[in-house]
Amino acid sequence: MTDPIHDSRASWLRLGVTLLIGTVGNVGMWAIIVVMPAVQAEFGTSRAEAALPYTMTMIGFALGNLVIGRAVDRFGITRAIWTAAAALAAGFAVAAMSPSMLVLSGVQLVIGFFTATSFGPLIADVSHWFLRRRGIAVGVAACGTTCLARSGR
Repeated sequence: MTDPIHDSRASWLRLGVTLLIGTVGNVGMWAIIVVMPAVQAEFGTSRAEAALPYTMTMIGFALGNLVIGRAVDRFGITRAIWTAAAALAAGFAVAAMSPSMLVLSGVQLVIGFFTATSFGPLIADVSHWFLRRRGIAVGVAACGTTCLARSGR
């Protein structure tokens, strides 16, 4: 007898949607790297100082994986994804209007925090849909981060 929920067609469809969400949602992790030369020129800073927003993004990402992971356990992945999408849209809008490196760095902390929704918590959620192909499913879900990074080269 086969399990109707695990490793089903619906599970694979959800995995495809997860890959798409991961690819789009993890743009917050890489966007600041792409614009780093423009940030350096805009604020008249050195390359090292222009890396501060990326550092803040990664700190926010680490904190977000922990905090949002707990929220997903309590409220579900769907609510977390919608909240993160709204927060990321607002964060990118504010980042585009940042008057200083300090403000941009603070906004990047928030962007990193909500970008985490598309990584750890989403991958953990995928693991519940598969039994026989769990390793492949988790690998595909994790690929959402690297798909975006590779497509830019």
